[in-house]
This record gives sequence, C-alpha cells and structure tokens, in this order.
Amino acid sequence: MDETLHWEPDADADPTTYAYTFGGVAPVASVRPGTMISTWTMDCFGGRVRSSTDLASQVCDPRLLNPQSGPFYVEGARPGDTLAVHFVSIEPRETWGVSSTVPFFGALTATPTTAMLHESLLERTWIYEIDRADRIVRYLAADTPFTAALPLDPMHGTVGVAPALGEVRSSLTPGDWGGNMDTPEMRAGVTCYLGVNVEGALMSLGDGHARQGEGETCGVAVECAMDTTFILDLIPGAATAWPRLESDDFLMTTGSARPLEDAFRIAHQQMVRWVAELTGMSALDAYQFVSQTALSPIANVVDTNYTVVCKVPTSLLLGVSAMDGVHGRLRKVASAWAG
Repeated sequence: MDETLHWEPDADADPTTYAYTFGGVAPVASVRPGTMISTWTMDCFGGRVRSSTDLASQVCDPRLLNPQSGPFYVEGARPGDTLAVHFVSIEPRETWGVSSTVPFFGALTATPTTAMLHESLLERTWIYEIDRADRIVRYLAADTPFTAALPLDPMHGTVGVAPALGEVRSSLTPGDWGGNMDTPEMRAGVTCYLGVNVEGALMSLGDGHARQGEGETCGVAVECAMDTTFILDLIPGAATAWPRLESDDFLMTTGSARPLEDAFRIAHQQMVRWVAELTGMSALDAYQFVSQTALSPIANVVDTNYTVVCKVPTSLLLGVSAMDGVHGRLRKVASAWAG
C-alpha cells in the first residue's frame, strides 16, 4: 500500500456546499492508486432527521439529499480503465439510525411516475438504536409494543464515479457509473469495480445504511452517518461497462434501469459476458452456466432507476482469477491493516 489519506467532510458547513451529484464536482483530494482512505459520510438526510417528530418533508430540502464524501481524484486513471474500491471497514458513526415513510415514494405507493388517485401514505419517522458492541439494530414499532433485534449489517447505498460524456447525475440515481445502487452487498470485505469515464475517475460515496432489506421496499433503509475506510486501486486498460462486485464467496454484476426486467437483464448479461471472459466458454455455454447457478437479489425498487444484482459462487469457478486478482491482494492489505 502506498499511503493513507484521512479526509472528513465539514459537518458545520453550509449544506448547499456538499456534493449531491456524480460528476460536476471538483475533487476534494488527489490520491495515487493503492491509497487507503479513511473518511466519514453523512446520512441521506444530512443529519436533519434526528427524532420521531422530525418529518423529512418538513426539515429537508429535496434537492439536498444523499450528500456524498468526495470526489477523490485517482492519479493516472483514464477512460477505459477500471477503478477498484475495496471496503476495509464500514461502521456506524453514531448509536442511532433513522428510517421513514416519505409521501409518494417507495415500492408500495403511488409515485410521480406511477400516478394514481389515492392520498399519500402517512409520513412517519422511526428511530433505531444501534448497538455496535452486540452488532444489533433495535426496531421499535410505532403503533404497538413490538420490538426486534435486527443484525447490524453496515453498507453504502451510493458508490460511484463521474459518468461519461460530461454528464452530471443526481446522487439519488444509479446507473452504469454506480451511484445510488442501494445493494446490501456493498459491505466491508467487498471490492467494487467501476469503469473509469473521465480523467481521475472522481469517485464518491455516501448514503450509509446500518442495515437494509433487499429491495429497500419503503425507500428508506436504517440511515446513518458512517465511518468508512477503503482502498482505491486501478486496473489500467480494463474497461468495465457496469459496476461489478467481488467478495470472498461471489462474483457479482449489477444492472440499473426501469423497468425492473431491464435491470435484471443487464445484470445477467454482464455476468454471462464476465463468466465467458474468465473461463473461455462460449457465450451460449456461459449463458447456460449462469442460468443454473446465479442468485438474483433485488437491490432497490424505489430509486429513479431500479437495481438488480446477479451473483455466482466463486466455488463453482475454481482456478479462475477475476480482475487480475485485485480483490485477493487488497483483502491481504486490509487484513494487515486490521491486524
């Protein structure tokens, strides 16, 4: 590992000065490939929803949601390269998280693009206690005495780079640049691969979740500020069309689109192509293999684009080394840092 950078957003700054897009934002720091970065990210509400009496529609500006930490300029990154983001540690910064229902937002309500005549669902806020020692997120029902201890499973909803063609995209939106994919697979120990579209890549992250169910059905996870350490590395000359992930147990591809079927198709098409590339199989053979081995968790069905993940167990691909073995190498660096 070349060096370590510690960078913090200014929690007291004017919220309008934070980054709320991928692209269109000047970098906060320049780093060399191999740099480990320690930072923290604000929750999706920018810390403005702090109690069950705070309603997002009243205390938040809808233009100022999902503040990002970054972007980080990676020296030497050029279009056609792939940026590897390895998550060493993702831990809630506070002992509480927040979730809510938001008017006309979510998978089980009318939305501006799924127009119906009914009134909006009741807007409500839930505060969750986060016990980092016992790795528990405590759910408390609002209308009954029901409680539940849910496993703490920290992740980042948004991870991405600047889009191609000079586009500037909202941090509420996922696409081929990454962005607001909202997949629980984006947890510590995982490496995310992002195709570089502009010089320096301009990688940002945010939208920390103490946990989230697959699909993020109501549109809001257990949102929290997050302390995060990650390593940025570069794979020169290796283009990646859509974000990929690698854990110790799975290779994963993503697709973000509407309708949901197209997100599914993108993720599975990308996996078929990746498996064919790694094994030397024909496209049809890889198609058959993926059809019989893939898991297909739905990341979100609430964002401006939906996201689907395709997972294939690495145990079924013995002898295959993906992305030049970057994941395994960065895992060793992370283990040395933790040990």
